[in-house]
Amino acid sequence: MNFPIPEFLIKLLEEQYGRQTTEEIIKGYQIKRKTTLRINKIKSSIEEIISTLQENHIEYETVRWSTEAIILKDTQEQEIQNLKIYQDGKIYMQSLSSMLPPILLEPKPGMDILDMAAAPGGKTTQIASITKNQANITACEKNKIRAERLKYNLEKQGAKAYLMTQDARNIDDFFSFDQILLDAPCSGSGTIHIQNPKLEQTFTPQLIKQSVKTQTALIKKAINLLKTGKEMVYSTCSILKQENEEIIQSIITDKQAQILPIPKELIEKMQNIPTLPTKIKGTLCVCPNDLYEGFFIAKIRKI
Repeated sequence: MNFPIPEFLIKLLEEQYGRQTTEEIIKGYQIKRKTTLRINKIKSSIEEIISTLQENHIEYETVRWSTEAIILKDTQEQEIQNLKIYQDGKIYMQSLSSMLPPILLEPKPGMDILDMAAAPGGKTTQIASITKNQANITACEKNKIRAERLKYNLEKQGAKAYLMTQDARNIDDFFSFDQILLDAPCSGSGTIHIQNPKLEQTFTPQLIKQSVKTQTALIKKAINLLKTGKEMVYSTCSILKQENEEIIQSIITDKQAQILPIPKELIEKMQNIPTLPTKIKGTLCVCPNDLYEGFFIAKIRKI
């Protein structure tokens, strides 16, 4: 059973994108998303995972912009959880959209990297996988229960990271990092579930307002912690400008940072990703559909 999308959200979307694009977004809310996973290169390889899928007669397809991402055609997550490759941490169930921020961060071995809101650990373990456990990763999570989940996933994936259980807004400015991933807490306007009977009670203007307050504080802290000339990625699973362009506009206006456009080679590989228009050139906003969640990503360099 589908439940109505809050009227105020439809109004916000129409104001930002127009009626036609809003209708496309709503279609994306209504469609069932395919199951996707990420190969954990710390423990496995694409050859092993594909071989296992074929042995179990699981149909799949690969993704042009990543050698780690797999789309499952007609298989649910519960079926994958029964496989040994899942139980051994050789794969991680993760949406395609949420794989994009670590890829755009381009983490490097030997770098001091901060994941500011790390739980449950999908992006942290992805960074560890990309760098083959050769980066110095700090994973921050203020909620103790979520931090335990993060710790569990780090251990299961064999990912090396220092776990910091505190609010990232309170990290001492004594620390500094070469790269930062800020996948900020948000309203989730890109991942609306219309099967949620409490949607109108949980998705509210107050939620957006509180998210903006948190995002503003977090991005200011991120800029303080980032070394001059170094880079960070800001992302949310929201498609509202209040939580995206307007958040990063403040640090650009203050001339603390500049937007780094997505590299041309990545843009060519990402041509099939459905996108929404953005107010700031060089940023990426993904439109929800059967493969992707709504997501916003900006790569930023500290001046």
